[in-house]
Amino acid sequence: MVMREVVIREVPAMNVVSVDHVGSYMQIGKAFDSLIGWLAGRNLLSAEMRMIGIFYDDPGIVAEAELRSKAGVVLPRDVDIDVAAPVALTPLRGGHYAVLRHRGPYSDMHAAYQWLYGTWLVQSGREAADAPAFEEYLNNPKETAPADLLTEICLPLV
Repeated sequence: MVMREVVIREVPAMNVVSVDHVGSYMQIGKAFDSLIGWLAGRNLLSAEMRMIGIFYDDPGIVAEAELRSKAGVVLPRDVDIDVAAPVALTPLRGGHYAVLRHRGPYSDMHAAYQWLYGTWLVQSGREAADAPAFEEYLNNPKETAPADLLTEICLPLV
């Protein structure tokens, strides 16, 4: 049995440099590749940037081909950049979030989401806010074995 622990954390508002993705959440890597290429072309890549995935739809309700998400980064400092399609600035709300740390392949995160929304949220007495959940990727999938990937799933709370 997988042991899961949720921490309630105050998360500051963030501006995320992002690229839209529509379709299977498991294919968001293509949008990350596009974003990384855009950042590299502007000398904005750094080890301190935070990789963020923003997810708008429930895959249990919305058809896979219509799932909306964004691949994003939070830059380590404010940078004056001209943002134009396909890149955008996406604000993420600050506030209380339920944070669940997932260790393992991205393909296994569906079960973590089911537990977070279907068990933890129901039993917590808390209510989800009308805002998208996001994931923060704490290590690099190109340099880390799938079993050792660390992802924080951040569920916004009222």
